[in-house]
Amino acid sequence: MIEPAPRVVALGGGHGLASSLRAARGFAGELVGVVSVADDGGSSGRLRRELGLPAPGDLRRCLSALASDDSLLARSLEHRFDKGPLEGHPVGNLLIAGLASASGDFAGAISEVARLIGAAGTIHPATVDPVTLVADSDEGRLAGQVTIERATGIRNLRFEQRSPNTPREAVQSILDADLVVVGPGSLFTSVLAAAVVPEIKSALLHTKAKRVFVANIANDRAEARGFDLPEHVEALSQHGVGLDAVIAPPGTYRVDDVQRVAPGVIVRTADVAGGDGWEHDPDKLGAVLEAVFGELTDDAFAEPANGRS
Repeated sequence: MIEPAPRVVALGGGHGLASSLRAARGFAGELVGVVSVADDGGSSGRLRRELGLPAPGDLRRCLSALASDDSLLARSLEHRFDKGPLEGHPVGNLLIAGLASASGDFAGAISEVARLIGAAGTIHPATVDPVTLVADSDEGRLAGQVTIERATGIRNLRFEQRSPNTPREAVQSILDADLVVVGPGSLFTSVLAAAVVPEIKSALLHTKAKRVFVANIANDRAEARGFDLPEHVEALSQHGVGLDAVIAPPGTYRVDDVQRVAPGVIVRTADVAGGDGWEHDPDKLGAVLEAVFGELTDDAFAEPANGRS
C-alpha cells in the first residue's frame, strides 16, 4: 500500500523558511508556511510605521518560493526599486501592503497574492496584527527585531502584545500536519519569532506531527554566535518548542550533547549546503527531510517525543 504524501508545515521567517518551503515542495502532499511578521527593519519596517500593517517581507519571500508559474507578476515580487520615494521597497511588499490596505484583510491579501502567482502551497502570517518582539539579554530588556538580532545572551523571547491574533487556519494547519519543519534561520528573530506566538506554541505542543529542526549552514549572527547544536535545541526547548529530530551540516556544530538537553531527539548530519556555502540546497535538504520523516514514522520511533505526551 502506498502511503499518502505528508502534510508539511514549515515555520519561521526570512530566507531560511523560503529554503524549507522549496525543499518540501518535492515530497509534500500539502504544503503550508507559517511566517513571522515581527520584522521592523528595511522596507517592512517602513511599511509597518507608515501603514500600521504587519511586516510583509518574509511573507513575500515565502510566496516567491512557492510561485508555480513564470508570470511577470511572480518574477517581479522580488524586484526592488533603486531610486525615488519607493527606493528599497520590493514590488511584493507593496503589492501585499496595497491589497491589505484596500481590503482591510491582511491574511486575505496574502491569499490573493498566492492565487495570482499560482503558489504551490499556502502561506499564513503567524499573526495578523503588527507585533513587537521583546527579550531579556546581557544588555537588559530589548525591544524590536533589529535590536534583538544584534544582541547576545538573549532569553525569554516574547511579544510586547500579550495575545496577538493568529489566523485560525495557521493553527489548524499545524494541528493537522504530519511533519512540521522548524527553521532554518536566525534562531531568535526568525525561528522563535514565529514559534513563540502563543497559539502557535500551543499547536506545536499538541500536534501529532513530527517536528524537525533544520540548523543553519553557518552561524555567525550575533544573536546566536557560538551556539552549538545543543544550545540551539535547548533555546527552543526553553521557549516551549519540543523536537523529534534535528538536521545539521557535518562539521559545523558539536552534536554529541544534544541527547543531554533533549533526550529522545534523533540527530542526522548531512551535506545540505548550496553552492554559496551559506544557504541550503533545496534538493539536498528535501531528500534529507523526506528520509528523516520516514525514519521518524517507523515503529522504532513511535514513542512520544521530547516536550509532548
